[in-house]
Amino acid sequence: QVQLVESGGGLVQAGGSLRLSCAASSRTFSTHTMGWFRQAPGKEREFVAATKWFSGATYYAHYADSVKGRFTISRDNAKNALYLRINSLKPEDTAVYYCAAAPPTREVRSPDSYDAWGQGTQVTVSS
Repeated sequence: QVQLVESGGGLVQAGGSLRLSCAASSRTFSTHTMGWFRQAPGKEREFVAATKWFSGATYYAHYADSVKGRFTISRDNAKNALYLRINSLKPEDTAVYYCAAAPPTREVRSPDSYDAWGQGTQVTVSS
């Protein structure tokens, strides 16, 4: 069972930046699809970004249309770590951000594909 712990959230002014981190405990981290989701109050959990293993050392990044150009997902397999860089933060980015892990064969955008979830980290953007 993969265990995930997020960090890096906080209160930020609009236009600012944050880097979220996710520490994973897994012997097969390098082949997991790793994703970020977020959930705002009163809303469903939504896909933000994912990094999916293709072959060898090749990974593909996937992004929700709403975050393309502002969010960057990355991973460090040597550290079993996943990151999400968020630039040009907007008040509508306010949410709890979750890190999640899925087997490499599943579709990346559905929360149902992911077997393991972190506890979440709060991001609050003030206007």
